[in-house]
Amino acid sequence: MPLKFDTRFDPAYGKAVTVAPDVQRLTARNPSPFTFHGTNSYLIGSETLAVIDPGPDDDAHLQALIEAIGGRPVSHIFVSHTHRDHSPLAARLKERTGAAVLGEGPHRPARPLRIGEVNPLDASADTDFVPDTALANGALVQGDGWAIRTVLTPGHAANHAAFALEGTGILFSADHVMAWATSIVAPPDGAMADYMGSLDKLIERDDRVLLPGHGGPVTKPRSFMRGLKAHRKMRERAILERICGGDRTIKEMVAAIYRDTDPRLHGAAGLSVLAHLEDLVARGLVSTGGDAAIDGIFTPAG
Repeated sequence: MPLKFDTRFDPAYGKAVTVAPDVQRLTARNPSPFTFHGTNSYLIGSETLAVIDPGPDDDAHLQALIEAIGGRPVSHIFVSHTHRDHSPLAARLKERTGAAVLGEGPHRPARPLRIGEVNPLDASADTDFVPDTALANGALVQGDGWAIRTVLTPGHAANHAAFALEGTGILFSADHVMAWATSIVAPPDGAMADYMGSLDKLIERDDRVLLPGHGGPVTKPRSFMRGLKAHRKMRERAILERICGGDRTIKEMVAAIYRDTDPRLHGAAGLSVLAHLEDLVARGLVSTGGDAAIDGIFTPAG
């Protein structure tokens, strides 16, 4: 299936939008080329609530969440991963509600930094986040009229998790799968092999709709995710073709492969190419001097 993105989305800033029975979405006003219109937070339940991804540390978004909660108790705050557009508000929302904070764990890179390597994504990491409860794959949390199961989906971030609302066919996919764009997989925070493995895990499920961390729903999850997988494989082939054609640096590859992409995203594109190259080097399809690096020289294997 050709991959078709859906960019139709009304963020309705400051308002709670009902997207399913007992599920409301509030979008933070933090638009950017990386966050689309902003980060989606979700309220689950009717009496005692759960919150999924409280969002950035933003006064207006906190106030919108408190108003939507409307005095009802909040028992749990689920955090999909520790990028600053998703997790920082958890601490302040916990102070206001007394809810327990749950997530896979503190922020960490997908691999250790190499000697002399600087993590260009440090500014986006919420290194203060520590969950009250660490969630393992398959962990089930029971609430008041709802149950949420954790589906660990590393790739975009090492501690990324999706959350399935049991009995509904709804999966909150955070940044792993979004209708409006592909997920950024950028080393050392993320890893392409992990991302592809997590994508296969979700394709094997039977969810009927995905509610992502940015933008609107994915309404045909399996076919869309197969398209995402094919897109990543196509990108991998393009990188191999550029290397076989004489490109040796990531900068050269990005200039050719992403020539129609917003230049503001070329830095992220370079990290995405690095993610593919780390995987290709590990699989013995590309050679480089030592570990794959953003400033490395790459040649065909053999």
